This record gives sequence, structure tokens and C-alpha cells, in this order.
Amino acid sequence: MTKVQAYAALGPGRPLEPWSYQVESLRPGEVLIRVHACGICHSDIHMIDNDWQMSRYPLVPGHEVVGEILECGPGVAHLTPGIRVGVGWQRSSCGQCDDCLRGQDHLCEESTGVITHGHGGFASHLVIDSRYCFPLPPELPTEAAGPLLCGGITVYSALRAAGMGSGLRIGVIGVGGLGHLAIQFASRLGNHVTAFTTTEAKAQEATRLGAHDAIIIRDGKPDRRPARPLHILLNTVPVPTPVDVYLDLLGSDGVLCYVGAPTAPLTVPVWPLLVKRRRIMGSPIGTRATIREMLELAALFGIRPRVETFPLAEVNRAIEKVRQNTIRYRAVLLV
Repeated sequence: MTKVQAYAALGPGRPLEPWSYQVESLRPGEVLIRVHACGICHSDIHMIDNDWQMSRYPLVPGHEVVGEILECGPGVAHLTPGIRVGVGWQRSSCGQCDDCLRGQDHLCEESTGVITHGHGGFASHLVIDSRYCFPLPPELPTEAAGPLLCGGITVYSALRAAGMGSGLRIGVIGVGGLGHLAIQFASRLGNHVTAFTTTEAKAQEATRLGAHDAIIIRDGKPDRRPARPLHILLNTVPVPTPVDVYLDLLGSDGVLCYVGAPTAPLTVPVWPLLVKRRRIMGSPIGTRATIREMLELAALFGIRPRVETFPLAEVNRAIEKVRQNTIRYRAVLLV
């Protein structure tokens, strides 16, 4: 039996407060993790506020977890106590549907989330399905690894699904929690990257992150075109953007990919899709294989989220900074 010391929201929009629960025993396939760090994602705030009408209280947020395995449940053979591991958004999948059998278990209709179907990582311990627990390369610092398992895999999986290899021209809309990671992955893997952002300061930051060009967005539209048409344009921002304007920046067979969910419906003109065989797609997180690949590449190429750290006891201060969008670029709690 393990007593877990956590921080929980006891109702919608409530500040988090100390709360505890007991882990009686592990079920087959589960592991018990001693949490060392956990990132704060905007999805945590949506769950705290019950924006998606699916939250259950007391709610312990946190799905960018890094820690050490303390105990393995029956049937766990690929992990052992003492290993440093990370956990992202996904808690489980059915393992039997067409998507799961194709290795696309992140698209499973029965997929569950760490914080949608259990307690998360703003806590001393976490119990999780061992299939969604990933050993971490030693090169990745504990405080940096968590955001890679959510923001990192979101942008990396999307770029790969949109056709990213090397030698392409890739645009990234937004230089924030997702965008600053997308710029690094795309540029480190040998692509020419153009960042689209709203301020000169962010444009300079994009260049430091590896972008080859940075275009300012004024009155909702880029103030100039890239020198050459783009192959892929990744939209990481949650605000509505003019689809026709950005489609026009793509070359033939270009892909406009959304990982930031707009707050209003999109108006999509069909003609720019038809004449150049362009595509619009969305992408969630990634498969387990893609997560392992992403972690290895991040370690190899020095891809790191920019983080601000806080003690777990200051979780409400950290959440408020995330709400106010004053974090550059990911907040991480140290446990």
C-alpha cells in the first residue's frame, strides 16, 4: 500500500489544494512511479475548469510526468524498478481494434487519458499502464523530458504524418509551447524552417531556435510571403487563422496541418485545394513507436523545451502564469 500526496482541484476552476489517496495494489500490466517532475499543459487547465465537460473531481492534473519506477505489477517484463521513465497524455488503449492492430493505438476509440480516467502527475506517485511508460535517454534532463512527451510528440508526430523528411520547406505558425519545439525538430532534421509569429521578439527567438526565416503576422495575416512555396505548414496556435491565406503559401501537394485547435469553425475554400492538390489535416499525439523515436532524436540532436520550474507546493502560482501566457515556454513542477 502506498499513500500518494497530491494536489487536486475539488471542483471546476478551483485552486489546487493538498489531497491524498491510497494505492492498494497494482493490477496486471501496471507500474508505480515515484514522480520527480511534471509539466503543466493547457490541457490540464481545460480539465481543471471542466471546459470539455468530462472532468471528474477531485481531479489531480498532470500528464507530462518524469519519475522512477518503484514497483512493477504482474506481467510487466520490459521494465524494472529503478528505471527513469516518462509518461505522456495516453493512459491506455483497447489493443484489439483496427487502429490498435495497425500500431496506431493513439487513434483508438477506447483510448483513455492519464487525467481523464485517473489521477495525474501533480503528485508524489503515479500508477500507469506500463505500455505507456517510456524509458528516457540519459541525455534528456528530468525537467525537460516531460514536455517532450506531450508538446514534443504532438508536433513531431504531426510533422511526420504530414510527410516531413529532410530537405523540405516547412512553416510553423506560432512560437509558443508547441511551436518552439516544432521549429527545433524540423530544422535539426535538415529542413528549411519559416516561423510565423506576431512579435519581433518572438521572431528573433525563432531564429535562435533554428528557424531560417521569420515572418511577422500583422492584423491576422503574414506581412510577406516566404521566398519559395512551402511543403508543410504546421499551425500550432488555438486562435482562428485565415485558411485561404495560408493555403496560398503552400506549393503543389502541400499540407496544412493543425495541432492547435481553433476556438471557432474554419471556413475552407475548396478551389486552392483542387488546383494544387493541397491537403488539410489534423494530428493528435503519436504512437508508442513514434514517441520512442522522438525521444531518441531529441537526445541525439539536443532538442529541448525551454522551461520554467516551480516547486510542487507553488503549483497554483505556476498555473496562473500558464493561464496568463507568461511562461516561456513550458512550466514544469519539481516534486
